[in-house]
This record gives sequence, C-alpha cells and structure tokens, in this order.
Amino acid sequence: MGFLTPYRQYLQVIQIILGVAMVAAILLQARGAGLGSVFGGTGTVFKTRRGIDRLLFRITIVFAALFCLLCAVGAAIPS
Repeated sequence: MGFLTPYRQYLQVIQIILGVAMVAAILLQARGAGLGSVFGGTGTVFKTRRGIDRLLFRITIVFAALFCLLCAVGAAIPS
C-alpha cells in the first residue's frame, strides 16, 4: 500500500475525528445508565431502543467499524 503514503496524515486526522465522535456517542448513550440502582432503584429494568437511542446506537457501531478499518489501513501504510 505504498501508494497511500502521501495520505497517511489525512488518515490520522480522520482517525482522531472518528475517535472523538465515537467517545461523544458513547457518552451520550451512557447518560444515567446506572444511577438508579445506586440510590435504591431497581437496576433490572429492560427497555427497547427507540427513536434517537436506536439511531445513536447504530451511529456508534458505524463509527467503531470505520475507526477499526482506518486503523488497519493506517497500519498497512509504510512510513
């Protein structure tokens, strides 16, 4: 993959952006996840993902897949 050597810096910038976006998406999902059981609430409530929760969950999966793909491509590019 020597032909991608000039684009190595661009791939690294995209990795940083994807990493920050993935962290933000994960933090938005985990909002209030376990605080109910700390203060005496039951922690065994199961709910289905609907609306924005489902969209955020799928976006997180896409970000993670793209990040892994870019890491593999970036590792294969000679420096």
